[in-house]
Amino acid sequence: MGKGKLKKFDEMKDFEQVVQVPFHTIQHDDFHLKGKWAREFFKNENPLILELGCGKGEYTVQLAARNPHINYIGVDIKGARLWKGAKLALEKGLKNVAFIRTNIELITQFFAPDEVDEIWLTFPDPQMRKTRKRLTSTGFIGRYRKFLKPNGLIHLKTDSKFQYDYTYALVMLNQFEVVAITDNLYEWEHLNDTLRIRTFYEKQWLERGITIKYIAFRLHNNELKEPMIEIEKDEYRSFGRSARE
Repeated sequence: MGKGKLKKFDEMKDFEQVVQVPFHTIQHDDFHLKGKWAREFFKNENPLILELGCGKGEYTVQLAARNPHINYIGVDIKGARLWKGAKLALEKGLKNVAFIRTNIELITQFFAPDEVDEIWLTFPDPQMRKTRKRLTSTGFIGRYRKFLKPNGLIHLKTDSKFQYDYTYALVMLNQFEVVAITDNLYEWEHLNDTLRIRTFYEKQWLERGITIKYIAFRLHNNELKEPMIEIEKDEYRSFGRSARE
């Protein structure tokens, strides 16, 4: 591991808004703030919104800056990337934003039933080969239902046509309520300030001429069905995780 990453990890230990939970310490136990994030961490009763796979945390921080009466938590396993969002939130003096460094597969051990109002999935890895790892697969949707409030929203913003087509097929098959949908966000008549927030990677997709897709939907509690259809895979290659500004 490079000295730069080690320095960031060491610095993050002192960031009050960052919670780092190693896999082995949470694998079989609930986190102590489960069901208590608003009251004990944020010291209020405001709504709570998650960004899962938040990367550098740009979306989480910008959402928090625009909506001071909502609490936001970004979740990712990559500490060096989380450091940037956490550092920015600290510099801006934001009190309504936090970050959790952990595996998203363990997300139900951090949040209690009806604790979360919305989920944002911003440019997740489409996982074209491994259905179970897709953040909109039935496996993850089943997890989200355990803590998302009734009528809570899931937002997917993606460059990947594969991810978008797969998610749309899953939403249709399971008869989820579609709240908003477009396969070309920046040509969409309903584009708003929240959707205009651009992440580091999103800017690169746009520079390559790749359109951004968006779908927002609400869940229900019926049995989940996985779409058993062939979906055309993306032809372009994603940026490596080491892509630099």
